[in-house]
Amino acid sequence: MHSKKLKYSGWLIVYLLLACSPLLSQANDTELSINSGQGIASKDAGKGIAWRLLSAEEQSLLSPFAKDWEDLSPGRQQRLRKGIKRWAQLTPKQRERAQKRFSRWQQLPPEKRQRVRNRFEHFMSLPPAERKRLRQRFREFHNLPPARRAALRERWQRMSPAQRRAVMERRQMRRQINRQQRREMHRQQRH
Repeated sequence: MHSKKLKYSGWLIVYLLLACSPLLSQANDTELSINSGQGIASKDAGKGIAWRLLSAEEQSLLSPFAKDWEDLSPGRQQRLRKGIKRWAQLTPKQRERAQKRFSRWQQLPPEKRQRVRNRFEHFMSLPPAERKRLRQRFREFHNLPPARRAALRERWQRMSPAQRRAVMERRQMRRQINRQQRREMHRQQRH
């Protein structure tokens, strides 16, 4: 019963990092702050960071963007710099996993990538408490034995669309009823 949300939550979390990069490149640049020592200015000032002001390491890691660097928005430049700083802090194993995820992302058909982006946007539009709850559910699902996870996935896939909707509606209703109301309902059912 829990498998649909867990499945979608799982996919959201799994693709979160994958979808994050394309979405961030389209994100609003207004949060950019001034870092005068590095030549970074807010979007309103219309100035980005000049390629020559990047460190040698940054230039090396950002070399695929060298030709178009000056044409990138200041926000995109800042996000790319932050990305390489995060990359530098990853362990070799984490880098390998990230490269595999990115490779899988690139192999997805455009319509599937768009679905992932839409799910990510939906996930990010949820209240923080709901996002936290979904992350927790994903961790719980991920911690299940592999056979149990496979059984839940299979069970979900065998359900008809009507059955899936009914499960989701019941789950939504249960979530809306607070804990005390549920206890009262259970007491009444036992008597």
